[in-house]
Amino acid sequence: MDWKIELIPVPVTDVDRAKAFYETIGFTADHDHTVREGLRFVQLTPPGSACSIVIGDGITDKAPGTQEIQVVVASAETARAQLLDAGIEASEVDEQPWGRFVYFRDPDGNSWALQAIESRPNG
Repeated sequence: MDWKIELIPVPVTDVDRAKAFYETIGFTADHDHTVREGLRFVQLTPPGSACSIVIGDGITDKAPGTQEIQVVVASAETARAQLLDAGIEASEVDEQPWGRFVYFRDPDGNSWALQAIESRPNG
């Protein structure tokens, strides 16, 4: 049986600012619904991903800036260039034995690691 990660909550202070940030780097806003007062659900999906993030009001009790997420990309250099072109501060490419990494943070300080690897055991 497959186990597929589908949705990761990302705590933010300003939903509209965070939504605009993620759209700037290529995420698609799949949903933006106010379910009721105090509960706004905004689902955003990175290009080519089967897993999305959710931001909003009433989504998580985690403090903004505490989430860490790692994403696999085809090319660390291309991903870094895309971030820089969007005006996002990104690290230099970090070469490690287990992959090449680029790091950035969203406006709330949530940290992202982009990993480019030659191959994965499970595809």
